[in-house]
Amino acid sequence: RIIHEDGYSEEECRQYKAVVYSNTIQSIMAIIKAMGNLQIDFGDSSRADDARQLFALSCTAEEQGIMPEDLANVIRRLWADNGVQMCFNRSREYQLNDSAAYYLNDLERIARADYIPTQQDVLRTRVKTTGIVETHFTFKDLHFKMFDVGGQRSERKKWIHCFEGVTAIIFCVALSAYDLVLAEDEEM
Repeated sequence: RIIHEDGYSEEECRQYKAVVYSNTIQSIMAIIKAMGNLQIDFGDSSRADDARQLFALSCTAEEQGIMPEDLANVIRRLWADNGVQMCFNRSREYQLNDSAAYYLNDLERIARADYIPTQQDVLRTRVKTTGIVETHFTFKDLHFKMFDVGGQRSERKKWIHCFEGVTAIIFCVALSAYDLVLAEDEEM
């Protein structure tokens, strides 16, 4: 959509604000949870209080699609911690959005009251696909239909309906995910 269409309007970008906040919060929470599983301690022991505060503040923030200043400050302190960075560097051992560092490194901008997501911010958002999402675009006088069929195991049986009259299939996967655990396998 960004490359072959007109991208996202400012209003559409605004609608992604809650998703950006949710992805940012989920990312830092995933890192903190993984620290326990990987037996990594905080570099500064006072960050344990910040972690508790993170979990307390995060529910309300995610539900309301906001980033309160106190939550942003907690996330900022946690992200700067050596133990958190050590855990982040081992992210292939647990589920973590590939956009985690992008959002956490840019928290100053994202947490501002006048924040409007950029095209890049929108591109990096992650929302689990359910069902089949179809996108049409034209490139060099060729008309393409692109289907996001959702990778979850429960969605796979729906794929067959997308293949009628198809002359080519291109599977797209993230090269950065070749050595990651599949979320649904981790949950079993």
